[in-house]
Amino acid sequence: MLLATLAVVGLRVLADRYERTITHEELLDESARADRTDLDGPLNYLLVGSDRRPGDAGPQQRTDTILIVHVPTGMRTGYLISVPRDLLVTIPPGAGYPGGEDKINTAYEYGGSGQAGAQLLSATLARLTGIRFDGAALVDFAGLRSVIDLLGGVRMCVRTEVHSIHTDRVFHPGCQQMDGAQALDYVRQRYDLPGGDYDRQTHQQQLLGAMLARAGETRLRTDPVQLHRLIQAVGHSLTMDTNGVPVEDLLFALHGLSAETLHGVQVPSYPQTIGQVSYVVLDGGGQGLFEAVRGTRMPEWAGAHPRWVTRL
Repeated sequence: MLLATLAVVGLRVLADRYERTITHEELLDESARADRTDLDGPLNYLLVGSDRRPGDAGPQQRTDTILIVHVPTGMRTGYLISVPRDLLVTIPPGAGYPGGEDKINTAYEYGGSGQAGAQLLSATLARLTGIRFDGAALVDFAGLRSVIDLLGGVRMCVRTEVHSIHTDRVFHPGCQQMDGAQALDYVRQRYDLPGGDYDRQTHQQQLLGAMLARAGETRLRTDPVQLHRLIQAVGHSLTMDTNGVPVEDLLFALHGLSAETLHGVQVPSYPQTIGQVSYVVLDGGGQGLFEAVRGTRMPEWAGAHPRWVTRL
């Protein structure tokens, strides 16, 4: 969602005008926050997907989408690294939770969801990966429906037949146009897929790339009414922590990113049943992925590990 927004509002004046539509909160735990407020060097952002709108009150919930967005120096390419929701991790104490081992998506729930949940999740990721984040975004994926519809839908290429357990839709193989409801239904599915949750991760990465591509195709800058509606929809489904960097500066710096320059990455891992509970565990500590993200070697790592890199 963050990357799709970059293509839509690439002008400083628009970002400044509509920044008030975005909810700003401290989503990063101090242990997970980068100790800089500039855009020099490689950038790492945490993207958390939730079905609850920012600011809503309600029962605690887990997050189904955890993405590390890595942008190497030069800001001409980007890597969408999907963290498996069932990854077995050590969750540190926080928000009344005493700490312990569990699936990573429970960290958001144990933190109480929302801002506190994102902080505990970021602390868990920082402990696991050693990565300090330059910012974070909490996205209401239910709210993305209107964003996708305002874009006129997105083009998604279905690689294997998908049956929705939520709506009974059947997505047949082939490239096709999807509206907001169809696209979100598609990317939520993981059961009966050959790769299970790994395929779901790939579909979510594809959706972000498709939204960015569609935003680049539209003539939003020549249609101020449609642009206003779109930016309002984006802002209402997004909570951001920019680590002190003005939104307009961030958008302007990353305006060169496009769908063609994005790479989907899966964390090297494999499923394992422990105590009759299904988990995902790291393969060889992640095969050097986190070290590559922390440094300047992500392009080299992707070239050496094609199994874990997806073409969006």
